[in-house]
Amino acid sequence: MPTISPFGTWTSPITAAHAAAGGGGAAWVEAHDGQVWWSLGLPEEGGRVTIMRGAGERMLPAPWNARNRVHEYGGRPFGLFGDTLVFTNWDDQRLYAMRTGSTPVPITPAPQRQHGLRYAVPSPGTPAGGEVWCIRETITGDRPVDLHRDLVAVPLDGSAATEPGAVRVLAASHRFLTEPKVSPDGAHVAWLGWDHPAMPWDGTELCVAAVRPDGSLEPHRVLAGGPAEAVCQVEWDGPGSLLALTDPDGWWNLHRITLDGHAANLAPVESELGGALWKLGCRWFAPLGGGRHAVLDAGRLAVLDEASGLLQSVDTELTAWGASLTALGDGRVAGPAGGPRHEVAVVVADLSGPKLTELTALTVLSPQPAYLPDQAYLPVPQARTFPGADGTAIPALVYPPTNPDFTAPPGELPPYIVHVHGGPTSHVDTELDLEIAYFTSRGFGVVMPNYGGSTGHGRAFRERLAGRWGVVDVEDCAVVALALAGAERAADPEGAECAADPERLLIRGGSAGGWTGAASLVFTNTYRAGTVMYPILDLMAWTEDGGETHDFEAHYLNGLVGPLPDARQLYYDRSPIHHLDLLSSPMLLLQGLDDQICPPVQAKRLADALAGSGIPHAYLAFEGE
Repeated sequence: MPTISPFGTWTSPITAAHAAAGGGGAAWVEAHDGQVWWSLGLPEEGGRVTIMRGAGERMLPAPWNARNRVHEYGGRPFGLFGDTLVFTNWDDQRLYAMRTGSTPVPITPAPQRQHGLRYAVPSPGTPAGGEVWCIRETITGDRPVDLHRDLVAVPLDGSAATEPGAVRVLAASHRFLTEPKVSPDGAHVAWLGWDHPAMPWDGTELCVAAVRPDGSLEPHRVLAGGPAEAVCQVEWDGPGSLLALTDPDGWWNLHRITLDGHAANLAPVESELGGALWKLGCRWFAPLGGGRHAVLDAGRLAVLDEASGLLQSVDTELTAWGASLTALGDGRVAGPAGGPRHEVAVVVADLSGPKLTELTALTVLSPQPAYLPDQAYLPVPQARTFPGADGTAIPALVYPPTNPDFTAPPGELPPYIVHVHGGPTSHVDTELDLEIAYFTSRGFGVVMPNYGGSTGHGRAFRERLAGRWGVVDVEDCAVVALALAGAERAADPEGAECAADPERLLIRGGSAGGWTGAASLVFTNTYRAGTVMYPILDLMAWTEDGGETHDFEAHYLNGLVGPLPDARQLYYDRSPIHHLDLLSSPMLLLQGLDDQICPPVQAKRLADALAGSGIPHAYLAFEGE
């Protein structure tokens, strides 16, 4: 029989160490010669990323770490070339080649003192072979924005390791580039590109160039995209046409685009089949053959059928698929997938029939560890929508307190934590998160809003945040929190089940979520306390001129706040660091000291400003994080 105990005092078998160990997992998935390969994060080895094959064969031993820092967020770190694995190594950012059973050897030059070289998304070149085609990022100076990017061809034989001139430059069409993809006949190459101040979800261009007999490229042509159209994935559909996820009508739909530029939407739907290109090498769709395509509909697996023009969801308890789908042939597709009670696993789905035929996990699918005697400790989210201040519906996932050993005294309402996702051009999904379970199993409710600016709800919803970062996100989170706090009084049985104590509303978030959390604590009286992790706090400093951000996001604020110098006063007015006299709530501040995106100096500046203020606070900094 459950013990009666106040919310927030429950004991739980899920410890902070368990929550931390729940990170990592499968990320990038590839198919090669009928086998599935994937990258696997290892929290127990300091976050090292290894490469796995088949049913769990570890291919990359310690200390090798298959990660890269292109765009700082990185991209797919490995590719397969015959019997050779090619990967980027974190410590020196070089490309290495390794045959099965052998030791990795470098195939790119060693970094020099005057500049550094980074590589991402190693991909096959022309059918003639012998080269790895990929993205190269060159550091040209001391500032975070002193970078140049090319598409390059690297000899697979390792000759470029000692002779840098052996690397061929293929193209440098834009400041930012995705990996080159060669047509089946080797006659053309396609890639995506964009320039400051655009972000890749604002506008990209689909570029195609002919391949000359010597392997160099003709000048490229733009087949799709532009300032208000964002192509996020492209694949060849034969020698004369491509499949592309793009959003000329406001939703990322799948299009076929011919080499003369004719584009046709294969299934017009008000659904997001693509996503924000934060990392290079993402794949939200994979062709199954016969005019059928596996797609991700706002993260859920679905099948798009060209003949009928229909989009049909795949019925599975795995409701959160990662953007790394890969086709295996025979109507099968592999990718990383999880669900409310399933941590992410590498899964093969047989979609050869009209319905899901078989689902096979290549890694252990949601094991029940010894410390967790019952899955009832894991919360299942409720998908809700809340009316925003401007009338727009705000989607959110609500996780009520969940613990089979405890129940609260009659009439008591639980504290609720508003968990703010990062990005802000991102979203929350239904994948099991042991951080959330850590809190819910102790009697805290958690709500995760997809506030204005989040992906998964079309361009118009993303652009609600345009010019209003620090306003719309703060308002939407507060609206959701206050709706839960008033749910018991509303005549809404569904809402009453998730009612929150209005005197115990809290907020937490990291990165852009840390910004919203800090702004919410400073500019509203909604929350009693908050946790702010690796935040952005000073907008002017987080620009190219301010010098405290990296190149990929150096002009992000042009769209989120406004272009400088005209919006300079807005940058000051919305920055929490300048208005700490309005702060009265306790704050926990967490910061990794190796963060190249959200600089530690901003968190330290806030901690110094709070010293002696009388506001309860703590600042924890983590070396090497």
